[in-house]
Amino acid sequence: MGSGVSVPTNEEEALAAGFTAEQIAEYKEKSADHIAKLAAALTTVVLPEGATVTPFLPGPPNGVTSSSPCVLGEEPIKCKLKAKTYASVDARLFTFELPDPTTALNLPTCACILAQAKPSGSEDVVTRPYTPVSTNSSLGSFDLLVKVYEGGVMSQHMDSLVPGEGEVYFKHIPFNVKIQYPFGKKKLGMLCGGTGVAPMIQALNQLLGTEGDETVVSMLYGSRTADSILAKECLEQWATDQPSRFSVNHVLSHEAAGSAYSGARGFIGRELIEKHMPPPGGDGMIFVCGPPPMYGALCGPRDQTEVSGLLKDMGYSDEEIYKF
Repeated sequence: MGSGVSVPTNEEEALAAGFTAEQIAEYKEKSADHIAKLAAALTTVVLPEGATVTPFLPGPPNGVTSSSPCVLGEEPIKCKLKAKTYASVDARLFTFELPDPTTALNLPTCACILAQAKPSGSEDVVTRPYTPVSTNSSLGSFDLLVKVYEGGVMSQHMDSLVPGEGEVYFKHIPFNVKIQYPFGKKKLGMLCGGTGVAPMIQALNQLLGTEGDETVVSMLYGSRTADSILAKECLEQWATDQPSRFSVNHVLSHEAAGSAYSGARGFIGRELIEKHMPPPGGDGMIFVCGPPPMYGALCGPRDQTEVSGLLKDMGYSDEEIYKF
């Protein structure tokens, strides 16, 4: 089972997805070793035998804001794993306890936290960023939606923990604070893949759960197969409940031919972006979050504020794109 998003496997697919000839040529220059390592890093586990999937359905959007600073600071705090459920065939919903059962995480929107652990067999402490999908209405705990990768040291470590016994250290630093709500735009587009949906869920809770907010939001969500879509039921319920405010369209790259799925297939490309995203030059913005190949194809590396790739070619400015 692969990751939530895939890169095109040949030139024809790449052109259909909206890649330029220059981007294809640049991609071809990458070594076979680099591509092989990338593929290994993006390979996810399968659902364990006997396990059942419990859809992530947190209820209506909740716009509760942080009433005080985040309870996690720059010094790591030990949090015990409270519960684990199978959110899809290759992902888990981990619930971690906070030290004080009467206190909310109080994380601002949008922001992530850092998980730290020393997995079995590792000589070093591993640090990974995660965006909680729970809100500040949750007291004493927070939820992480995590895809488990075969080569993922932290995700494999979390998956090995026993609820009620296993522990992970977490901290929150100023660098983890991203673009802040309210976002000040009439229209927001969201391009995401895999667990890149997590910061979108965080933002949607505020956008759709805050009284008086009239922002119109549209999402293009890339996954490999229908059974690997994270938070599918949650997103579709929110879209059903607020059809004038939020829409979600899935794009599957490796769904079996003849399946019951009737949505878009292939990759997030120019045609879908033109159809569903706010256009450049208006009162809109697009959020992007997904695996490295997605950034490379759509907007350029995450650590570069300048926009490149397909969105640049389509006329979007640096100010109109936010990379999580």
